[in-house]
Amino acid sequence: MLYQIKQYIKFLLKSSNQHGVHSPFVYNLVTKCFYDTYNFPAYKNIINYRKALLKTKTNIKVTDLGAGSRVLKHTKRRVSDMAKNAGTTYKRAKLLHRLVRYFEFETILELGTSLGIATQAMHLANPKANITSIEGCPNISNFTKANFEKHNLNHITVITDNFDNATKALASNKYDFIFFDGNHQKEATLRYFETLLKTAHNDSVFIFDDIYWSKSMTEAWETIKQHPKVTVTIDTFFWGFVFFRTEQVKEHFTIRV
Repeated sequence: MLYQIKQYIKFLLKSSNQHGVHSPFVYNLVTKCFYDTYNFPAYKNIINYRKALLKTKTNIKVTDLGAGSRVLKHTKRRVSDMAKNAGTTYKRAKLLHRLVRYFEFETILELGTSLGIATQAMHLANPKANITSIEGCPNISNFTKANFEKHNLNHITVITDNFDNATKALASNKYDFIFFDGNHQKEATLRYFETLLKTAHNDSVFIFDDIYWSKSMTEAWETIKQHPKVTVTIDTFFWGFVFFRTEQVKEHFTIRV
């Protein structure tokens, strides 16, 4: 936690808003998506989905394959606690929704389904998009699959497997958007990045969650930024955005969202 506090102070000192951006592509993204204040009708559905989870007292025996939770240490966890402490926040779910709408993503891959809060937000932005989500814990996977059916969320495929196996099996596909939201460890993150790099096209977007989770996770982020196929990155502190647009000069931005 101390590491994150120090890094956040550094982030605040070097970050900017749209006024510090000279790239038209990034400027439009920041002003028309990041800072879009329109109250989309789907926001109410996002709130209701999360509220329902916060009221769910079901206990799930969790198999943690990644770095684990900072708050929840027991293997048997209540759904309401998971939604409160480990689920995607309402603010970030709204941003995911806006991103899918803005870029009009049609093929989406998510590493870390969890309770499906982020998945639902993305689905609502484009109900026809094909979303593949990977969840390592069989019990969470089963619960969330049933929850998707309950809420009539279609075109979502949940794969129950560890990320290494699943990403290798999916490496021949092409994705518009990949959300890396699980196993916040340096070596694993870099491994998934390298495996899924071949699925990216010129307009693909990768997002890495919790790039300041730990010193090693930040090191992974810095390594990704320097990759020759990466042209533009945006550091929002909680997420790291990666773009592969060959028409862009290599540039790194630090933006407050």
